[in-house]
Amino acid sequence: MSTAHQKRFGPRRAGTRIRKVIAAAAVGAMTAGGLVAATGTASAQTSLGDAAEAQGRYFGVAVAVDRLGEPDYTATLNREFNSVTAENSWKWESLQPSPGYFDFSTADRIAEHARQQGMELRGHTLVWHSQLPSWVENIGSADELRAVMNNHITTVMEHYKGQISSWDVVNEAYEDGSSGARRNSVFQRVIGNSWIEEAFRTAREVDPDATLCYNDYNTDAWNTAKTQAVYNMVADFVSRGVPIDCVGFQAHFNSGNPVPENYHQTLQNFADLGVEVQLTELDIAGWGDSQAEQYAGVTLACLAVAECTGITVWGVTDKYSWRAEDTPLLFDGDYNPKQAYYAVLETLGGSGGGGGGDDDDAACTVTYEEIQRWGDRFNGQVTVRAGDEAISSWSTTVTVHSSQKITATWNGDPSWDASGNVMTMRSNSGLPVGGQTSFGFTVMANGNWAAPILGSCVAS
Repeated sequence: MSTAHQKRFGPRRAGTRIRKVIAAAAVGAMTAGGLVAATGTASAQTSLGDAAEAQGRYFGVAVAVDRLGEPDYTATLNREFNSVTAENSWKWESLQPSPGYFDFSTADRIAEHARQQGMELRGHTLVWHSQLPSWVENIGSADELRAVMNNHITTVMEHYKGQISSWDVVNEAYEDGSSGARRNSVFQRVIGNSWIEEAFRTAREVDPDATLCYNDYNTDAWNTAKTQAVYNMVADFVSRGVPIDCVGFQAHFNSGNPVPENYHQTLQNFADLGVEVQLTELDIAGWGDSQAEQYAGVTLACLAVAECTGITVWGVTDKYSWRAEDTPLLFDGDYNPKQAYYAVLETLGGSGGGGGGDDDDAACTVTYEEIQRWGDRFNGQVTVRAGDEAISSWSTTVTVHSSQKITATWNGDPSWDASGNVMTMRSNSGLPVGGQTSFGFTVMANGNWAAPILGSCVAS
């Protein structure tokens, strides 16, 4: 693996504490309150992308080009994410719909948006059996199909050379079920077993600096036939010098396919082969505590593996998800951050040097919980905790979302900014070592039930 491919690895953080938390969170065994309370350290104010970057990773999203004209969509995209994958625009049927005719106009719009925002680009995908033009499906000659495949890889990668950090070179080449067999795609039928290796060798020749990934779904549980088949292929490639740098785990989870208990083991075992691992298409069906716990568990699993370089969620908002009925993403249909969003943000901010809700050395920390709800409003409570030194005073901010209004407070001295959306709460007294207090407030929801966002706890 080249230096270029190694430079994004963060420092190894797979210590005893994180490993224990992963084992609990990945199977939903942690309490909801322990995962979703928004911590008020500096990192809890950041976006998903900023928090991930502080951990030496990216946090990306799949983007649909026809949504870039929607202000709320682009505002959320630009604020929260630092990596972009095209949802469909880089697939074969979009880029080369007829032999030798390449159309990059739509794909280039996504690339240009990412460039303007300073975001990384993940290329998805070069060779895949689905969303493949019929003219490719109908090729019956191995020599012809090999030439067409290599020409497609070469033309697309040359067009984006120097812009793409990682490419999904081959996507979903293995069957589901217990066979562990290669999928019966036109590439497998016509070219044979050598086609995946050849795709990777061609990709390396075109762009020696890009991270080259094999990407698949249902490879999350360690002991399944499909996972083992992919693992054996990667191990073989590494042993023979076939240029593979990365394995992508799509991570589409639901009640029938929950986050497996051994998810961290799967990621680590692949990483131990000497490749990066990336979570490439994450979405988790559900809502509330269960969804938040699973998102946090997946995030912790990535943080615990030094070679897990980033996470991409497969869409910005539930309403445009490919499985919208499952509400699987971090933002609801109105772009409000969900409980799962705060779980991920806290997990990213609480596991590194930026401090966290369980950092006993911090001067003070703050956590939030909703304590009561009615048809039109809810009460929130913020707990303030001192660290290993007594403090004489403290302050923090509470930011409510558009249309929400704070109408009452207790146990503190509040003030507001000009917008009325940011409340600064100051203490009436200090706290002893390890001591805690709380303040509360009533929020008129006005249709927006998203949890408020806490700022840093500032002590003196």
